[in-house]
Amino acid sequence: MLAEPAVQRTLLTLADLDSEIARVQHAARNLPHHKAITALMEARQGVTDELVASNIEVDDLGIAVAKAETDLAPVKARLVRNQERIDDGSVSDPKTLRSLQDEVAHLTRRIGELEDAELEVMGQLEDATAHRDKIAAQKAEVETRLRDEVAGRDLAVEKLRKESADLVATRAPIAAKMPTDLMGLYERLRAASGLGAAPLKAGRCGGCQLQLTLSDVATYRRAPANEVLRCVECDRILIRTPESGI
Repeated sequence: MLAEPAVQRTLLTLADLDSEIARVQHAARNLPHHKAITALMEARQGVTDELVASNIEVDDLGIAVAKAETDLAPVKARLVRNQERIDDGSVSDPKTLRSLQDEVAHLTRRIGELEDAELEVMGQLEDATAHRDKIAAQKAEVETRLRDEVAGRDLAVEKLRKESADLVATRAPIAAKMPTDLMGLYERLRAASGLGAAPLKAGRCGGCQLQLTLSDVATYRRAPANEVLRCVECDRILIRTPESGI
C-alpha cells in the first residue's frame, strides 16, 4: 500500500487520539465509584433483610406482650372480686372463706408468675426494638453513602463522557481526510490490537517494542518513502520519523 509520508504521519495523530479515547473510556468503566456502589448495594440488601427480620421479631414480641396483658387481666379481676368478698364480710361460712383465701393466695402467686413472664417479654421487646432502630439507622447511613457515591459516579462519568466526546470531535475531521484504503487498514488493525499505527523509533516498533534486526532495518531503509511499512512482529503500520534510525 502507498501513501504520502505526511499522510502516514497523520496516523500517529489519530493513534494518539484513539489512545486517549480508549484511556478515557477505560477510566469511565473502572471508576472507584463502581466498586463502592456495588459494595454499598450489597450492604443495603444485607441491612434491609436484617431490618425485615427485626421488624417481624418486634411485631411478634408486641403480640406476645399484648397476650400476656390479656392473660393477666381476668386473673387480676378474679383476685379483686374474691378479695372484696373476703373484705366486705359477705362470706360467713368458715369453709367457704378459707377456700376464698386459698384461692386469693393462689391467684396472687399466679399473678406474680404472669407479671414476671410479661416483664420478660417486655424486656425482649425493648431489646428487639433497640436492635431494630439500630439496623434502621445503619440502613439510612448506607443509603446516604450510596446516594453520595452514585452522585459522584454520575459526575465523574459525565466529565469523562464530555472529554471523550471532545476527543471524538477532534478525531472526526482528521479521519475524514485520510485515504479510504489506508484508513480501512488502520481501523482493522486498531480493532484487532487497540493500536493501528506506531512510530518506528531508534530501530524499534513503538507498538510491540520489537527491536528490528539488521535485515529488517535494511529492508525498511530500501523502501520508498510513500510505502506503508508494517511491523514484522505485530503487523501494525510503522510510521517513519526523523528518529526512526533507518
